Amino acid sequence: MLKDFKPVLGILLRFIIIYLVLLFAYQFYLNSFRAQGLDPYSRLIADHVMFIQNKLNFPTYLYDDVPNEQVGYIVKEKYVTRMVEGCNAVSVIILFVSFIFAFYKGAKTFVFVAISLLLLYLMNVLRIVGLNIVTSDYPQYNKLAHDYIFPAVIYGSVVLLWLVWIKFFALKNENS
Repeated sequence: MLKDFKPVLGILLRFIIIYLVLLFAYQFYLNSFRAQGLDPYSRLIADHVMFIQNKLNFPTYLYDDVPNEQVGYIVKEKYVTRMVEGCNAVSVIILFVSFIFAFYKGAKTFVFVAISLLLLYLMNVLRIVGLNIVTSDYPQYNKLAHDYIFPAVIYGSVVLLWLVWIKFFALKNENS
């Protein structure tokens, strides 16, 4: 009976191992920057958000709050939101990468993950830009945007990429 479940158990075991390794590596990364404020990856996202907002005619600059490990967005001379480590979508990306590598299919797995990470990075930056614009110009919709609409953007992107991976790569030979 266990023999029937061997492929599923293998996928599940790979997922758990990859997830835990990436999670611990990320926590180690975060701990190494604790005294410096926001970690460099989150700061890179904040800088890209600021750049895009400035290009969209939403004058923006960043306020560093090192003790609280966050960066504040000053948009149109008004403090609108703050960027914390949780805004960088790394926890979602770790889950995404673990799932994709659980269904490992050789070199194309690495190519798919690399392209997907670029897309997820872009979606996350645009998500934060959107949230800042909503908060700046339509503050009455901030909670709705922050808690529901914009999380759906990043989670929806992940689910869509998972479906593409499963349908067109992981199960391609099985469906033929």
